[in-house]
Amino acid sequence: ASELSSGINAEYGDQSIHTKESADTAQCFSDAHQQVMGNPAPAGTNFAAQFGHMAGGYDAQYYGYMWSEVYSDDMFQTVFKDAGVLSQEAGLKYRTSILQPGGSVDAFDMLRNMLGREPNSNAFFKAKGFTV
Repeated sequence: ASELSSGINAEYGDQSIHTKESADTAQCFSDAHQQVMGNPAPAGTNFAAQFGHMAGGYDAQYYGYMWSEVYSDDMFQTVFKDAGVLSQEAGLKYRTSILQPGGSVDAFDMLRNMLGREPNSNAFFKAKGFTV
């Protein structure tokens, strides 16, 4: 759960900075650290100063990494886990639901088509060791 907490910490701080007119980046990430990790950030540190995603054009989109993991875990558990990753049927479903439409269909609609239902985060939390 440490990797999960670190990701949430970075996402929370990033969103905090990008939802304010102006922000003290050290304070935003210090507050995020306290909120997510449950203890104070190390004194005299500014996580944003070494967080390359902040200056690399991601702006407030870092949280997308975790959402992609939520959806990929859901697809794996729903389509590939029992069938096997080399299953021709599962692979064809992925190809026709996700790869073939490409940008011609909304990504969330493609995901729903592949899953045959609304996506959810249960598989993600199970993969992280939580009881769902």
